[in-house]
Order: sequence, then structure tokens, then C-alpha cells
Amino acid sequence: MEYKKIDKKSYHLHLIKTDRFKTISIRVNIREKCHKEEINLRNFLMDILTFSTENYKTRKSLVEYTQDLYATSIYGRSYRIGKYNSINLFTTFLNEEYTEEGMVEKSIELLSEVLFHPNVENGEFSKEAFDIVKNNLQAVLKSVKDDPKHYSLIRMLENMADEDAYGYRGSGYQEYFDLVTPKTLYEYYKKVIKSGLVDIYVIGSYDDKEMEKWIEKYMLFDTLKKEKDDLLIVHEDYLKKPQVVKEKDHFNQSKLTIGCKLMDLSEKERNYVLSLYNIILGGSADSKFFKNIREAHSLCYYVNSSLRKLDNLLLIRSGISKENFEECVKLIKKEMKSIADGNITDMELEAGKSTYITSLDEVYDSPEALIEAYVATDLLGLDDIDVRKEVISKITKEEVVKLAKKVKMDTIYLLEGDMDNEEN
Repeated sequence: MEYKKIDKKSYHLHLIKTDRFKTISIRVNIREKCHKEEINLRNFLMDILTFSTENYKTRKSLVEYTQDLYATSIYGRSYRIGKYNSINLFTTFLNEEYTEEGMVEKSIELLSEVLFHPNVENGEFSKEAFDIVKNNLQAVLKSVKDDPKHYSLIRMLENMADEDAYGYRGSGYQEYFDLVTPKTLYEYYKKVIKSGLVDIYVIGSYDDKEMEKWIEKYMLFDTLKKEKDDLLIVHEDYLKKPQVVKEKDHFNQSKLTIGCKLMDLSEKERNYVLSLYNIILGGSADSKFFKNIREAHSLCYYVNSSLRKLDNLLLIRSGISKENFEECVKLIKKEMKSIADGNITDMELEAGKSTYITSLDEVYDSPEALIEAYVATDLLGLDDIDVRKEVISKITKEEVVKLAKKVKMDTIYLLEGDMDNEEN
């Protein structure tokens, strides 16, 4: 596998050459500082760009053209990464070895059509396309409480974050949703194209020079971009005694969600030791949470931990009966203290390393996962996959214990369900 990063002034081009796949995949990543009032605009924009274009004015005609290009796929995704909003446009298409000459360029031209030639009439997005997208997004906004596991995470983060970006709802807010119009959305689109920080990733088997030529021809970003800011959210303080928040709703199962702040981590701790700590604590089927809370005590339907590294957060999530709330929290605290006190066996340490290395090996199975790995390398300053394997294999028990003391439980949130004896 070969990797090259090229500074094109208006964007960075990342060429990842590999013959592992029959396809070529391209990801255009556009980042802007995260503002609460722009989340709805971000979501609208990603959906409307991939719905129709200047030359394919209906969803049907756009889909039909992708089929003419040997089922080229093109889609968008938007989300927050640390302090920034991220708008991502993806396309995947067969290599010309399996289609016909000219298909690669035509597929890249379609990506350019979607990104730079939107369906605009009289200085605003097409009303017909806008109304369809609006209805779809309104349904998403109204269904946010339908998934109690996800909703409990949203509410925990809102209680924990106050007005920090990590507490913002990814689906947006009704009060801002109603302010989005075809005109305001088009103005936002122009701002993003002009001022966003852009990275373009290309993975597959291709000729470097030819691919670089096509990207220059069709990726029409033409303004000089400022240097990227640090994405990382840093916590100045944490609650010495965790706050406890309880809310009720009509769900079958109660949801326990706990937010922990990560304080003063070194780069090595964030990139390596933290991942190993999480696997041992609650991030695998061999974790302390699973063995000592789920299996030994049978107090919950599930319990696990996960990381949001750019937010400096560790999240703990569990499905429980509300009468077991205090005992579950007590056991979670006990397992966290156990690691901080040095109670990690050699078997747990080695199993954690094996799980981490296996997850890295699986990255090679998917072009999107490989691109994500290179995004992490670029934005987080991570080493390449082979170096990561080597470093993680050398992490010591003492390093994990030291990190465990920097994990500070901040907010304990319980979404109480009406019935507790059924799994939701």
C-alpha cells in the first residue's frame, strides 16, 4: 500500500494506492467550526446535494445515471468531530479493468456535479427537492425519542456539556430547523464551499498522475484555506462528585448512561493506552464490565464502554431495571477503581492487546475503513497501522493504571422506563 499527501492550496489530496479492491473510492471531507445553529443546515445540505443536481433534477434521473456508470454509489454523511462539523461526500465505482475505458473520469465528473452543480433555481435550492428533504429530516427530528438507548445518551451529554459542542444534538433542533429555507440553505452552501477546510481521499488501484489530473479538473475548490485548528475538546475541570440526573419516559427498559471526562492525557495515552484501557474496562466481551457486572451479578441486560477521543470522553451505557440503578452504579465505580488500583491480570492485558490488533487487521477489509484510518492518522496524528500494532504490543500494565486515574466520572443519567422486566 502506498500513501501520498499533496498540498493543493485549496485542499489536501490523499492518494492511497492498493490493489486489494476492485473499486476506487473517493471521500471529500469538508470541515467547519461547529455552531449549534448550523447543525440543521449541515444535515439539510448533505441530503439535498445527493438528492438531485443541476443536470439531474430529480432523484430518479440521478439514480438512473449512477446505474449507467456500472452502479456507481454516491452518498453523503454529516457529523461532528471534536470542535468541528464535518460534511462528507462519498463515491465508490468499479475500476476500469472491470468496466470500460473512461468510466473513472465519468464517475469523478459525477462527484463534481453533485458537489459543485446543485439543483438551484433563482439563487436558491429547488423548492421541490427542498420540501422532500425537509419532510424526511423533520421525521428524523421527531423520532429522536423512539430509540431510548440513543436518547439517553443525548440527554446525558446535554446535562454534562452545558453549551460545549459535545453536547449538541446531531439531528439538530426544531427551533433552528424552522429557520432553514431554500435561500438560507444555498447561502450556507456557498459559505461551506468557500471557507471549509477540505481533504480529498482516493483509495484503489490507479495511476497517480492521471488521478491527480482528474481531481484537479473536477474538484473546483479555488480559495486559499486557513490552517486547520485543533479539533480536540479539552476539559478545564470536572465535578468532584458526579451529578445524578433522573428522567422518566414510556419505555420498557431503563437506560443508564454515564459520562466520564479524560483529564490531561498525553498523546501516547490518548492514541494508545486509552484504547487498551477501554477494551479491558467495558469495550469487549472479555471486559471487566461484562464478566463482573453482566455475567456475575446479572444486574443488567447489557453494559459497555466506548470512547470519544476528540471530545476527551469515555461513555458507559447499560440497560437495567430501575430498582438496580444504585447497585449497578456502585459496581461500575468498583470496576473503574479496580483498574486504577492496579488490578489487571496479564491475561486481561494480553487479551486487550489482541482485540485491538485484530480490529486494526479488519481495517484492511474495507476501503471506507481504510480511508477512516488515514483520516485519523491525519487529524489525530496517529501512526500508520503497522506502527500502531507495534506500540500497543509494548503498552505496560503500569501505563494503563496511570491512565485510569485520569478518568473522572462526571455525570450519571438514568432514563427510567415504565416497565422493568422486559428488554426493550
